[in-house]
Amino acid sequence: METAKLGKSKANLGRTQKRSWFHRILHGIRVAVMIFVAASVALVLLYRFVPPPITPLMVIRLGEQALAGKHLRLEKTWKPLDEISPYLAASAIISEDQEFFDNHGFDFGAIREAMKHNEHHRRIVGASTITQQTAKNLFLWPDRSWARKGLEVYFTVLLELLWSKHRILEVYLNIIETGDGVYGAEAAAQRYFHCSAKSLTEEQSALLAATFPDPRKWAPPHSPPHVYRRQRWVLRQIQEFIGKPELSREY
Repeated sequence: METAKLGKSKANLGRTQKRSWFHRILHGIRVAVMIFVAASVALVLLYRFVPPPITPLMVIRLGEQALAGKHLRLEKTWKPLDEISPYLAASAIISEDQEFFDNHGFDFGAIREAMKHNEHHRRIVGASTITQQTAKNLFLWPDRSWARKGLEVYFTVLLELLWSKHRILEVYLNIIETGDGVYGAEAAAQRYFHCSAKSLTEEQSALLAATFPDPRKWAPPHSPPHVYRRQRWVLRQIQEFIGKPELSREY
């Protein structure tokens, strides 16, 4: 009788200990999530006003350069939106996200089209908006995993909630990769066209925007023919787009 009671008591103690460990783990996860959310919101709010000093992609590229034994290159110069050519702003929107001022960070129509295309083609295409690309470039790493995509969705929502569209566009044009070790509009303008970002012409802006999908391979002046076709496609729309009130510096 006493032995049976002792056995039951040990079993109950074991179950209690298991529940205790489970609750501790659950509590630890909750605390970690709360810390992550608080830190990420604080960082997004900070970058609403402060130029980001560096991004994960820049660090990764520096590491790749070091491993390859290359000279380390990190060319970037922050410029406010009113010191970047409106032709480049328009070209980027035309090329990457024509519904930028109307969507809320996601283009669900483009996502559906991309999914249909990817079911039947080897060449994978994306449907990322400018906000999504900004979230990825600013906070994350280049990868197609579900974890990275989930974080991209999270940061995209934060940017849309806490930033204006003009801030999103400003940061996007300052941190986007525009060549091997080259980032942002000003560094690209200086390297490829020997001028400031504010002085970029329609043709230069359209060409630069056409290289955004793969800037390390397609950067001027040795861009492949399809990039120049893309440039002409952007140029056919740029005059109509440039007059849109959304691009006015007063907004």
